[in-house]
Amino acid sequence: MNKLNVLLIEQDPNITSLENELKAIGFIYLKTQYDSTFLRLVKDIVPNIIIFNLDICSNTLFSDLKTLNQQSALPIIIFTRDSHVGTIELAIKTDVCAFIVGDSEHKRLHSIINVAMARFQHQQLLKAALEEACAKLEDRKLIDRAKAILIKTQNFTEDEAYHTLRKLAMDRNISLGEMAKNVLAMSELFK
Repeated sequence: MNKLNVLLIEQDPNITSLENELKAIGFIYLKTQYDSTFLRLVKDIVPNIIIFNLDICSNTLFSDLKTLNQQSALPIIIFTRDSHVGTIELAIKTDVCAFIVGDSEHKRLHSIINVAMARFQHQQLLKAALEEACAKLEDRKLIDRAKAILIKTQNFTEDEAYHTLRKLAMDRNISLGEMAKNVLAMSELFK
């Protein structure tokens, strides 16, 4: 896992405990303060992980993290003194991988990074599986609607409608869902 490219966001540039631990571990890092250029900086340097060390987490920070998560998700670790329930809920909603309240756990930083990276990978797998399941469900709905049109207009049985859709999809080398979309589009033309 060595040679991770880390973006370290420190509230106080004079604090060096996390920086020193990153050096000791052997990670490549860029240390800066959080400001309005955060999203552009992330896009420019393309870090593998982002670590924040902030006393208070602002709504702007969580808004930026939400935007980042939508554009190109990254593992995020936040060290903070902000233990408000609302802040913790925002951290969870923005898929922060590790949210540590209290003093910086610089001696455990390597383990925290390992856990955050594993948690991030697990989250990404879950998101991909959810997206795939939603796409399959949407295709299923389209197929059912297309079958209903064929049953109504062609007097097919449900099996005949399904097999007709499947054969049309195979003949055109497209998915069954795409064929269902085509049938639905064509039915709209004849209304």
